[in-house]
Amino acid sequence: MTDHQTPPDSPTPPSSEPAGTSDPTRTATGLPKPDIKPPREARFSWIWLVPLVAALVGVSLLVRDWMHTGPTITISFESADGLEVGQTKVRYKDVVIGEVTGIKVAPDRTKVLVDAQLNREGSSYITQEGTRFWVVRPRLGISGVSGLGTLLSGAYIGVDAGARGDEADEDDESVYEFIGLEKPPEIASGRAGTRFTLLAPDLGSLEIGSPVYYRRIEVGQVVGYDLDKSGKGVAIQVFVDKPNDQFVTQNTRFWNASGINVSLSADGFNVQTGSIVSVMAGGVAFAAPDDGTSPERAGSDHVFTLADTQVHAMADPDGSPMNIEMKFNQSVRGLKVGAPIEFRGLELGRVIDIDLEFDAKEKSFYALVKGELYPLRFGAAYQNVIKHDPAAKEPGLNLLRFMIERGLRAQMRAANLLTGQQYVALEFYPDATPVVVDRKSSPMELPTIAGDFDRLQQQISSIVAKIDTIPFEGIGNDLRASLKSANKLMASLDDKVAPQASAMLKAARSSLARVDKLLAPGSAMNDNIEGSLRELTAAAKSLRALADYLQTHPTAILRGPARDPVPVSP
Repeated sequence: MTDHQTPPDSPTPPSSEPAGTSDPTRTATGLPKPDIKPPREARFSWIWLVPLVAALVGVSLLVRDWMHTGPTITISFESADGLEVGQTKVRYKDVVIGEVTGIKVAPDRTKVLVDAQLNREGSSYITQEGTRFWVVRPRLGISGVSGLGTLLSGAYIGVDAGARGDEADEDDESVYEFIGLEKPPEIASGRAGTRFTLLAPDLGSLEIGSPVYYRRIEVGQVVGYDLDKSGKGVAIQVFVDKPNDQFVTQNTRFWNASGINVSLSADGFNVQTGSIVSVMAGGVAFAAPDDGTSPERAGSDHVFTLADTQVHAMADPDGSPMNIEMKFNQSVRGLKVGAPIEFRGLELGRVIDIDLEFDAKEKSFYALVKGELYPLRFGAAYQNVIKHDPAAKEPGLNLLRFMIERGLRAQMRAANLLTGQQYVALEFYPDATPVVVDRKSSPMELPTIAGDFDRLQQQISSIVAKIDTIPFEGIGNDLRASLKSANKLMASLDDKVAPQASAMLKAARSSLARVDKLLAPGSAMNDNIEGSLRELTAAAKSLRALADYLQTHPTAILRGPARDPVPVSP
């Protein structure tokens, strides 16, 4: 609407004044002047609050994301199996602390580099040296089944903050590149307990996760193993949980409790087994000898020796061994490396090597048997040598020289007649040829004598030689002549003696027939014999009556029979 126009809805009032009269409310044409009002001031529109609020929310989210976003670390794995960018999480104690943001192959193409974005909160104890990363997947191990939850949620990267992770200082230098583990660690860094090292000649049936027992109760497990520096043994790391680690003292003995131990002794057939887990996966047991002492508690990484059995572990300490050599001129069949060296039934050492050598002087071969003896097993004799000569550098060798001069000799004997196994026995033989001991030789040579089996062979050979000297041919000729003479004698007996013997038998037969007739019932001889017997019976009755009469009238022998009394008339 302009200023010279009248609103269509406002009627023009009729003019009541004369034409020449001026009216300020009217125009020159007589029309009323418009009522001009100033325009209203511009106001802010509420619609602009929506993008403003959205912008503020976006900025706040960016600031919040920036404030919560931590550093990016790189972890190297053998493969990226189960890992996905934007989905695989990084978890510490089942709490999400990051996410995988990138996966690529290393420049040398030997590993896979995984980039993970960590949360700012708590990243200081993750980016420290010693932190361990591994991919959590479903695994079936000795200690059981783990990672079953990843069947639904997918694999994730587990984190162990390390020994200093929970106590990390802000001044510590952060680490952003790590080498991931292919298997999860058996022991977390924050787990309370003590780690020990066991030395053994080989690993046996032990494996990471094998249990450690104390009084048949599981108190720890095997957490690692490696070859020792010399490469001649294995160093096994075991972890004993707290508070059971207090029972591991400096004189504690460890032994392999794997499998089933079967022994046959004078006590009978003995079978010892551990738990099913130790039978299937191996195990280690330990105990302290009950010697009345109270040794100190073993510290972390204390080194122990792992014995084969409990009997060997709980035996008295043997000390350092001394090496010896033995030369056998006979066969050593059945003697194996590891065979015992015994002295009167007590094991003093073992055989460590068997070689074939040639004696250029004697122009003959011989078996060189090397062994090791433990001087402490000689008991009081060894202690007496140390007592009389405390400054002696090698008291065990001094004792062995003294015993050799008194007739000590080594001899191979049969340990098992069924298997043919042999062992080395040490025994005194006073009648043995004296031997001069070379005190400068190293190792010491122990003189030997032939074994019982070799002596038996020599005796059998001697008997066979004597049998060979017997003139079997002449004896056979004599026996043949004797048999011919016997045949002639038998022939002459058939020709001469047999007819006469026949006639004698016929005569004897006829005599026996006549005797049968004489003794037959009803014969005259039998009648005469019966009559004689009747007369003898009557005579015997008369003698019995006479004897009875004389018994009642003994005076009848002198006076004769008594007269009959004369009757007196009245």
